[in-house]
Amino acid sequence: MSLKDSLEPIFNKLPAVASPEGHVHFKNKLMWTLGILVLYFALANVPLFGLSADSIDLFESYRAFFAGASGSLMLLGIGPIVTASIVLQLLVGADVIKLDMSNPSDQAFFQGAQKFMVFVMIVLEALPQIAGGYIQPDAALAATLGVNTGVITFIIFIQICIGGVLVLFMDEVVSKWGIGSGVGLFIVAGVSQQIVTGLFNWTSDTSGLPTGFFPKWIYILQNVEADFLFSGDGIMFMLVSGGILALVSTVVIFLLVVYVESTRIEIPLAHSAVRGARGKFPVKLIYASVLPMILVRALQANIQMVGLLLSSKGITFLGEFSGSTPINGLMYYLAPIHSPYDWIPSLVRESFTSYGAPVPAAWQIILHVFVDATFLIAGGIVFALFWIETTGMGAKPTAKKIFNSGMQIPGFRRNIGSIEKVMIRYIPKVTVIGGAFIGFLTLVASLLGTLGGAGGTGLLLTVSIVYRLYEDIASEQMMEMHPMVRSFFGQE
Repeated sequence: MSLKDSLEPIFNKLPAVASPEGHVHFKNKLMWTLGILVLYFALANVPLFGLSADSIDLFESYRAFFAGASGSLMLLGIGPIVTASIVLQLLVGADVIKLDMSNPSDQAFFQGAQKFMVFVMIVLEALPQIAGGYIQPDAALAATLGVNTGVITFIIFIQICIGGVLVLFMDEVVSKWGIGSGVGLFIVAGVSQQIVTGLFNWTSDTSGLPTGFFPKWIYILQNVEADFLFSGDGIMFMLVSGGILALVSTVVIFLLVVYVESTRIEIPLAHSAVRGARGKFPVKLIYASVLPMILVRALQANIQMVGLLLSSKGITFLGEFSGSTPINGLMYYLAPIHSPYDWIPSLVRESFTSYGAPVPAAWQIILHVFVDATFLIAGGIVFALFWIETTGMGAKPTAKKIFNSGMQIPGFRRNIGSIEKVMIRYIPKVTVIGGAFIGFLTLVASLLGTLGGAGGTGLLLTVSIVYRLYEDIASEQMMEMHPMVRSFFGQE
């Protein structure tokens, strides 16, 4: 008996959201999606019972695309889902687990394995934070209740696990009953909230300036001399501290992603039975979407977590940390770039002085940027290729889908092999180019920074997900008006 045959009965018994028996009407899908979104915001505002204010958020820098909320039930966010996906995609891509993703049976096994792995990752991401002392129990509450702090710690652990499981099933509800995916929906919700905060928040930051862009400039115009603003230091102040660079970056990235999302190669199709019925199959430049960027950043986040946990135990050969920020060693070079404070020498000096750590030399800063660029571009290509194979977007599954819909490519025989040969000409190449391009775009956005500290990756993901959500809504409305279109999408 193979390992697959042994594990399949276990995966089949895992709790799951029931799939709809027939077509779910657009209005119902919209209601499910909005309902889960409201539930997400509600859970993100439910604080963990017994959590001490001295606790440290290990993933603070990654909140934009982990879609979590510090100190709440949503502490882990989509982290376990993404990490499970990374592990399985690497195992399948390296042929450690041999699966044919065009086979429905293997697809079902992959989905079952991914769900099982998510449960494992929920525990593995929660335990180190507790064992490392980053998530701390409230000693005063323990004394009031007359219990040991270990009891409060266990209660916190259970709450975190419950939150992680809720995110998994909320994602499943959206995927089966709603529009798009829950993972994408939660990212959009979190980043949008950060951008709105970055525009209108009146709360002062550590420099004494209001956090929001508009309140900040009202304060600057009222309190800062014009002579200073137009000096060399003043221009740097306006660009970075004043948020102009972040605003320009946010707008440019938004426009670029919308343009790139609309850039595509269209392969002509004709219906084999209905003369004159023609269509096109679009192969987008960002064919694998920008979701592989989550996998790249999540991989970096997990590497940083390992370094941070070792550092907390006095093992510093990988690097030392100030809070959750690496300040030297290998971990410094492997850390993602988040803003100009990570690569502009004067701003890096300012940051490291506040940490009380030695300031990196110019060559170290350049190497840090180079390593992050390599991670994003090479990782974007690798994970984009894995992504299309594990989600049924590769040449073979796509050819089968087109064939089953009754369509064919004019000038070629009507069989799956002929369609697949045409798809092989385009899909792998476009996937590689798109993966590299989206990695480069993420790097640029990360270097320039964004409004609200959402980060280049978070902004990029949000714009792309919203654009694709708009397309999904348009296609759902089309299927409502033309039920025959559902056959192409494999729906009843």
